[in-house]
Amino acid sequence: MSVVWIISDGKQGHFNQSLGLCDALQRLRPSLQVETIAPFTPHQNMLLAMGFALPDEISTLHTQAPPSMIVCAGHSTHFTALTLGWRLKVKTLVLMKPSFPPSWFDLCLIPAHDQPTSARNIIATRGALNPMRPDSKKPNTGIILIGGPSKHHHWDEQSLFDQLNDILTKDQQDWLITTSRRTPDSTLNRLYALQNVTFVPHTKTPQGWLAAQLATTEYAWVTADSVSMVYEALTAGCAVGVLDVQERQSNRLTRGIQGLAEEGTITLYSQWTQKLQLSKSGVFNEADRCAEEILKRGWL
Repeated sequence: MSVVWIISDGKQGHFNQSLGLCDALQRLRPSLQVETIAPFTPHQNMLLAMGFALPDEISTLHTQAPPSMIVCAGHSTHFTALTLGWRLKVKTLVLMKPSFPPSWFDLCLIPAHDQPTSARNIIATRGALNPMRPDSKKPNTGIILIGGPSKHHHWDEQSLFDQLNDILTKDQQDWLITTSRRTPDSTLNRLYALQNVTFVPHTKTPQGWLAAQLATTEYAWVTADSVSMVYEALTAGCAVGVLDVQERQSNRLTRGIQGLAEEGTITLYSQWTQKLQLSKSGVFNEADRCAEEILKRGWL
């Protein structure tokens, strides 16, 4: 039986990347066991690098379930993955552009928008990995995911509602709308007032609710500031449109979205106004693709 250790910093976005990969590995290797541990402190990492003993809880876990591979996401996890990989002589995999030279890791899964160099231990991915999975789609269903202002985007509320009203008028789906923690109160108040939609603010959604909705929904619109949700909706098998949100400045994430639009994987609102239809991208599952590559390398 093979074992993978996930080094988790406790941030859900980072953990979802690791979980997406490990879920895909378990679909291919059902006996695979996954354990999650927290990163060590800098002091602990230095002691390990100097050859001191493993912490008791890690030593016990290693005795019970020695790993074949260590997976990490989030900058604070990288040193722990490297020191454990070196001490335990197991493969290390990082799910982002690492804090240390990529050559220090056995495999780096780096989003293409980060412009990774070409190397045998680097796989460029379309966006960050995630655990979404498609299910049987309910006909004529759509979901609209509303974000909010961010360090990369302004927030023009009137422009957003102009787009929403246009879509709701011209595309007669059973629309469900939800929000994020960044959605301003003024936007929430206006969303409550929309007619002929079901509105569920993110504060009313239980754990796993959004994943279940995306799995069975045909169409998804996502505001351009919510880049990770674009990739999650694609992975869930939705035809995806992106609502215009003004950028503060061009950045790697928005350039990635533009690339998806140019290849026809998603539909920008400006494109939709010309044809009133969202493009269907077909199968989009980067976690499965990366899992297959890991197995080809004989690591598990």
